[in-house]
Amino acid sequence: MKQAIIVGGGISGLATAWILREKARTEGIELGITLLEKENRLGGKIWSIKEDGYLCEWGPNGFLDSKPMTLELCARLGISSQLARSNDNARKRFIYSQGELHRLPENGPMFLRSNLISWRGKIRLAGELFVSPRRDSVDETLADFARRRLGPEALDKLIGPMVSGIFAGDPETMSLQSCFPRIRELEQEYGGLLRAMLKLAKQKKAERKAGKEVASAAGPGGVLTSFVGGIQALTDATSAGLAGTVRTAAAVAALHPLDGGWDVELTSGEKLSVDLVVSAAPAHALCELLKPLDQELAGLVGGIPYASMNVICCGYARERVARDLDGFGYLIPRKEGRSTLGTLWDSSIFPQRAPEGSVLLRSMMGGATNPAAIELSDDEVLSRTLADLREIMGIKGRPDFVRIFRHPQAIPQYLPGHARRLAAVNERLPAHPGLFVTGNAFYGVGLNDCVHAANRAAEQVVKCLSARS
Repeated sequence: MKQAIIVGGGISGLATAWILREKARTEGIELGITLLEKENRLGGKIWSIKEDGYLCEWGPNGFLDSKPMTLELCARLGISSQLARSNDNARKRFIYSQGELHRLPENGPMFLRSNLISWRGKIRLAGELFVSPRRDSVDETLADFARRRLGPEALDKLIGPMVSGIFAGDPETMSLQSCFPRIRELEQEYGGLLRAMLKLAKQKKAERKAGKEVASAAGPGGVLTSFVGGIQALTDATSAGLAGTVRTAAAVAALHPLDGGWDVELTSGEKLSVDLVVSAAPAHALCELLKPLDQELAGLVGGIPYASMNVICCGYARERVARDLDGFGYLIPRKEGRSTLGTLWDSSIFPQRAPEGSVLLRSMMGGATNPAAIELSDDEVLSRTLADLREIMGIKGRPDFVRIFRHPQAIPQYLPGHARRLAAVNERLPAHPGLFVTGNAFYGVGLNDCVHAANRAAEQVVKCLSARS
């Protein structure tokens, strides 16, 4: 029987182990799998914390149901009945600008009526129809792309907040090609974003008449989805399905190549001899394992930076919040000079996130544009968060419930050249037969991306095993 080790017990490692076991069985391959996680718990940044009637997400709070692989994994795990799709409030998203919350327009008439973008900015946006597409292979930053096609106001009030909300990133340093490849494709295929939206809307209308349904034109589309008991239900179910193959508090100290396999050395001194190793560890952790093996490969992987993040959960009695919470929450443009990146109205998005008569707000602070925030004391983090909530939502006084979660290395940042970096990584890996990598540092930071990458890694391993047999 062949043996494989998965390094890392976050969603990437868990999904890889589970999918690999299934694929190996389907191909008739006898494969023993051991998953090693250095912490005492599984799930990585997925952690649903239930205290005092509140359900706080330590990390991500869900996934979009527009991509099938995560939903298929849920079905195979038998947890589809536990899925909780966000209610209609989640469609209503806001941007804080010039002292007030503005709802993000969802269509042309709403855009024209909105005060979020000035008339000068609206005219500049409409002028995107006349901007020539860029046909070279330069890996533009999101900021450069937005300024070129949409104008500086759209960058400040739309693109910048979106990038901070998804990546905790800085649009001035993030790669369009790697962060939003679909947007780049639309410019190349249709000559511009508005042209693409008009043509795809026409196509969508025709297909609807024919009884078909198509995905959103430019965005990922779909409904934000979690579980009744929190997103941790996914990692709990996956780890339960791997019972007997998972070891926690088992940190990997070194990887030693053998003839046709690997010795995996733990910090305890124990060594495990296996045929294959799949790393689902963060890029910075994988870098340390690679340094004794391949300095060039280690440098490629270690060159992927991470943004830090503080997550602040605040619970209030509903009557203490004057404004309605009929929405997803809001993001804040950097030019507004606030301490937080934005706040999600978690108890408005999913049920059972707060006790009856209370609400749960989850604020984000830090990111690539404010790395010093991770060094602030809890008192300072809370003080700055409450100042923003008071200014933006009119909430006075301390909350009834507070939890602060810190992520010193929260989200990988895909900088210009990220795609070339991945190509170089994939060129170097064959020099180390039986070593595979996956995780959110490479092909997407979202939960769906992690499951998709896990499926890709599992297919690579099965292909390797089939070739060896």
